[in-house]
Amino acid sequence: MNMYSFRALWLVLLISMSGVACVAEEPLTLRQAIDLALGQSPEASIARADSLAAKSAVELARTRLLPQLTFTEDISRGDDPVYAFGTRLRQRQFTQADFAVNSLNFPQPIGNFSSRFSGQWIAFDSFKAQKDIRRAGLLRESASSSASALDQQIIFRVLGAYQQVLYAVREIDVAEHEQETAAALLTSVEEHTNAGLALESDRMSAEVNVAACKGTLIAAQGDLELAWATLREATGAPDLKVRELKPIEPHAFPQGTLDDEMAKAVKSRSDLAALGQAQSAQVSALSASKSDFGPRVSAYGNWEEDRTSFGGVGGNNWVAGVQISVDILPVGKRTQLERDKAAKLKIDAQMAAARQHLRLEVSQAHIHLETAELQLETARAAMGQSAEGLRILKNRYGAGLATITELLRAEDAERQSQSNYWHAVYGNAMAYSELLYATGTLTPDAAEELQ
Repeated sequence: MNMYSFRALWLVLLISMSGVACVAEEPLTLRQAIDLALGQSPEASIARADSLAAKSAVELARTRLLPQLTFTEDISRGDDPVYAFGTRLRQRQFTQADFAVNSLNFPQPIGNFSSRFSGQWIAFDSFKAQKDIRRAGLLRESASSSASALDQQIIFRVLGAYQQVLYAVREIDVAEHEQETAAALLTSVEEHTNAGLALESDRMSAEVNVAACKGTLIAAQGDLELAWATLREATGAPDLKVRELKPIEPHAFPQGTLDDEMAKAVKSRSDLAALGQAQSAQVSALSASKSDFGPRVSAYGNWEEDRTSFGGVGGNNWVAGVQISVDILPVGKRTQLERDKAAKLKIDAQMAAARQHLRLEVSQAHIHLETAELQLETARAAMGQSAEGLRILKNRYGAGLATITELLRAEDAERQSQSNYWHAVYGNAMAYSELLYATGTLTPDAAEELQ
């Protein structure tokens, strides 16, 4: 057995074993594959993490409206004159003897246990905090819309991979049928050759045809393995076992006018909504940068207790006040304002480009679906015609009225017509999926209607 035959046998056994495994399990539906991808795809996990981060950013922005309260426990010891003098005062331990010049210049080391509560609250910051909160909320909505758009990308990718497997299975069916037909033709030609009704070259041509059909089957089996690898990647399930898939039958899909589909896309596209929300967020960021030039009013307070030992007695004091501040040299704020202006110009341009590209995507999908429907009708008719032509040529060859070359050409045409038909069937389904994706309506329920 040569290497070519061994490889062919190995692939046939592999597909056969896969077929046995499929019998033991229910067919994998398109909806199951989509749910699997949305549940464990790494990209979906990244999108969920982004949404959680955006939600946390909103909560973080809101904390700026709350007062800040800090507790500090400080333990110190030293003989610095200023430190010693002030510590004794705060501890309420100052005596007449501490006024001695020698004690003031060369104090004994003193320790201090200080417990302090300090608080600060920004009462007014020219509404910058409120605008930052609004910006964070819009970015959260944008992250949610982006996650929805990514879900549709995942669904579209799973659809393509799922149909790629179905098409590869159909190609194997066609190739196996053609191999059986080629073997039967070889037997017929050998009988004609032995009876003197055909030439030896006819038998050789039939043998070459058998070898070509075997090579086509091997290629189709390799395509099936590749299609399964693609489906595993699309679903985010590297251990997904080879099993039977529920087929997608030919459909007549609904299609509206281009204007209706365009209006639907503008309303439903999640990626466009995400970009619009990010654009509004940038408007808030620009407004917040302008507010940062305004005055700020804050309140503060401290309460402190100082003791000679951790559990000892001492003195306590407090300070409270209101502070008004204005930045009279806001160089950094001006730079930030310019950056926000540039970011606003950029996202405005991105929005305009997205709207232009949206029209192109919807137009392409609309045309692809129209073309795919016509191709499906043509392929269906061609498959019937080629099958009838092959039947007639087989009869003519059996009667000695046609050559082996004509018969082989008819077989090639019939095999190609079957392949073209199933390619058109899945191409039509993918074109409809492309239209749903372009209009932003490719949900799991909508995809499930393809089966």
